[in-house]
Amino acid sequence: MARTKEKTPKKPKEDGRLKQMWQVLQMTRRYDKNVVPLLLLSLLGPVAIGLIVALIIGDGNVFTIVLCIIAGFLAGILVALMVLSRRAETAAYGQIEGQPGAVGAVLRSSLKRTWRGSEMPVAVNAKTQDAIYRAVGRGGVVLIGEGPKSRTTRMLEDERRKVLRVLPNVPVTLLFVGPDEDSMKLQKISSKLARIKPTLTKPEVLAVDNRLTSLGTANLPIPKGVDPMKARPQRGR
Repeated sequence: MARTKEKTPKKPKEDGRLKQMWQVLQMTRRYDKNVVPLLLLSLLGPVAIGLIVALIIGDGNVFTIVLCIIAGFLAGILVALMVLSRRAETAAYGQIEGQPGAVGAVLRSSLKRTWRGSEMPVAVNAKTQDAIYRAVGRGGVVLIGEGPKSRTTRMLEDERRKVLRVLPNVPVTLLFVGPDEDSMKLQKISSKLARIKPTLTKPEVLAVDNRLTSLGTANLPIPKGVDPMKARPQRGR
């Protein structure tokens, strides 16, 4: 009997780059009505500049004019991609801003490699769903309060005292993310951490993070916006 050849299931094809960009554009359009005009301006602006330059320096040379237009078009594509990336990032943050667990989502996905953070809070107010998150990097320990300052200030101070009790020589920075006018926006967290003056070496960062992690966060109530099934352990960025 001839052996029946078992057909190996084909792996689903990944979406192409153009399809992914189209999906990003469609998602961004739902939250940013100005993205299409900005993309057109970003694309056509460099083309117009290239044409003007060609007419000035080309002296009627068709090859020079075409070359400048092509260069402008390629530059326009690059500028448009940069604009789309920035607007898409802003739209993505806008979708989760104000929701419990939003700071944790940023710490999980947007930290630089020199910082270590977790999507799980280190302290939570079960009634208000205000939470405190922690990041450790060369700038020391950063505690981020998620919620109104009037409710998270005391939580941050309590958490700072806990950190200084076990790590008295490590600088601790407090940040606020919430509805207050002077609170920080979600998309600013990563850049804010990057601007903190380095005081620790990489081995010291690892030691500090391990020391704080060993304290544990057992029996913490989970904010309603956080899915405990998607929780990940802390890892370097």
